[in-house]
Order: sequence, then C-alpha cells, then structure tokens
Amino acid sequence: MANIKSQIKRNKQNQAARLRNRVYRGSARTFLRKAQAAIRTEDTEKSQAEVLNAIRALDKAAAKGVIHKNNAARRKSRLMARYNSLNK
Repeated sequence: MANIKSQIKRNKQNQAARLRNRVYRGSARTFLRKAQAAIRTEDTEKSQAEVLNAIRALDKAAAKGVIHKNNAARRKSRLMARYNSLNK
C-alpha cells in the first residue's frame, strides 16, 4: 500500500478508471463473440446485425481510449473478412 498522499489518490483514480473501462472492453468482447457465433450459423441477416453491433462497440471502446484505435481497426477488419467470406 502506498504511503504518499498523491499515490493513494492516483491508486483510487486508477481503480475507478479500470472499472469504467471494463464496461466498454467487456461489451466489445461480448458483441464480438456474438457476431462470430452468428457468422458461424451462416444466417446473413442476423450476422449482419451482430457485426454492426460489434463494430459499434469497438468504435466506442476506441473512442474512449479503452483500446487503441489500431487494435479496434484490426478486430473490425478480421470480423469483416469472416463476414464477407460467408457471402461468397
């Protein structure tokens, strides 16, 4: 445990930020898993909706700084590649 006053405050701030960030990171992961599951079922209508939700969640996480923008772009790219292979 920290003894310095500023470090105690910084630890509290880090904990609060960690809890806030978990919401966005977790929802992005959840939507990504749902989209991948929908793609595996080969239902184009459902998978399209799930892919859009996943992209929205990834963009939101990147905008909040929870994940890096390139990380979000890479995940979206891989997801779209899977989705587009379904339509061929």
